[in-house]
Amino acid sequence: MPTKSDKPSLTIPNPPLDTPAVKDRELCYSYEIGRGEMGVLSFEPYKSLILPYWAFRTVPIAQNSADVLWAIFQSYVERGDFVGADMTRKFIQMGMTRARRYANHKGGKKYDSDGKVLKKWSGDDVAGKREEKEEASELFKGFWRRCIADEDYVALKKEWQKEKKATQSKSDD
Repeated sequence: MPTKSDKPSLTIPNPPLDTPAVKDRELCYSYEIGRGEMGVLSFEPYKSLILPYWAFRTVPIAQNSADVLWAIFQSYVERGDFVGADMTRKFIQMGMTRARRYANHKGGKKYDSDGKVLKKWSGDDVAGKREEKEEASELFKGFWRRCIADEDYVALKKEWQKEKKATQSKSDD
């Protein structure tokens, strides 16, 4: 029986993922950039489109996922879909933060059932699991930095913010 580590390689979607926010201006401007990865698991339909390509269990799986997510990010930027690009950036960022949490906290849980912060790993590194999650986190971090430094993405973000503000101003009148 296959295990989760036997997960098949992810491939770049062909045809590219849909661009719902380009087709629906109301959806486009209902999006909130937020802080960090805020809203990544709740803003539909992008969550459902991108989530299947996000994984970080092992370094090879994280590498494959980050490569595919980067291609999805670039595709959204090229097609002028800021919402899709930003959501993909959030998934990449979430790969970095979740892998880091697993590196810092055995089992990936930061809080117990009472909401108290659990202790971090001690010196033991069971079969290199902590080190592997740290490596996966750093891998995603490199892609996240590429996203936020991408000039076309930055320009798309500025234009989207300007248009959203203008749209909100019109609705306030």
